[in-house]
Amino acid sequence: MQLIFEQVRTGGDRNFGYLVGDRDAGCGVLIDPSYSPDVLVQRAIDQGLRVTHIVNTHGHADHTEGNPVAVELTGAPVAAHPDASSAPDVALADGQELVVGAFRLRCLHTPGHCDDHLVLYEPDHHLLITGDLLFIGKVGGTKTGEDARTEWASLERVLDTVPDETTVWPGHDYGVRPSSTIGLERRTNPFLLCSDVDAFLRLRTEWPSYKKRLGLK
Repeated sequence: MQLIFEQVRTGGDRNFGYLVGDRDAGCGVLIDPSYSPDVLVQRAIDQGLRVTHIVNTHGHADHTEGNPVAVELTGAPVAAHPDASSAPDVALADGQELVVGAFRLRCLHTPGHCDDHLVLYEPDHHLLITGDLLFIGKVGGTKTGEDARTEWASLERVLDTVPDETTVWPGHDYGVRPSSTIGLERRTNPFLLCSDVDAFLRLRTEWPSYKKRLGLK
């Protein structure tokens, strides 16, 4: 088996999409095609991969915008959490694994940013596609205090589930670099440094002034 993994800039608000495939098996999946589905499909063609699924980390329009074109170009079904607004053809429940050739994408239900949010973990190479749950140096937005508490629980679950050497691949290029590791985020991400959920909630409230004080964007 030979892993193919590509991070692709897909437009919108600095969105990222992903191609994950197995060169030996000749198949792959597209993740969050957003505004450039044709680019992701062409990358799959260039790599000699048949696209088996269009996967969404969550149902927000900036991640699902490209689904219809991606489906038209590939004939592949859409896979997402059962409650996703995209009405997926293939439901990905918590703990379920999506097979990509010899590789597996393990689905973890991580609500908070939205109810249907998934992160995708490839355990052989320790790849974590985090959607809008975890960015580099930041975390995803939430609508209510209760959602923020839920997001804290989801982040804690991820930290307890994957090893520090796991690489982090977010849904947007919002950080100082396009990717990171769980270990580095654990040591440097202000939100992951919070000692408990109350500190996490305070930082969310204070985030605009915190960013200004440290010169962050």
